[in-house]
Amino acid sequence: MCSTVFILVPANPGAQQLHDLGPCQRPTFYRESVVAVVLLYTLLVTVVALLTAACAGKLARMDGATFPTALARAATTFATVVTLAATVTAALTALPT
Repeated sequence: MCSTVFILVPANPGAQQLHDLGPCQRPTFYRESVVAVVLLYTLLVTVVALLTAACAGKLARMDGATFPTALARAATTFATVVTLAATVTAALTALPT
């Protein structure tokens, strides 16, 4: 039986490599990679916000709060985490490159 052979092909044949660029040229950023990073960041923020909200709701219930009160605390926590992530993102994009 033959072993598996991997054939590695460059993703963008003919594209400039980083070491080929001159001192005043900048590397090209591809739109697909930017979209992927934005989607991954959005997914990470959503997961962290959901986990934080679930913990806040559970802690509220353990503290003796009613179900509607615990749900309100969880919703407030979720909104706070998403707002904080948006604020940090806005601050980072405002930085000079």
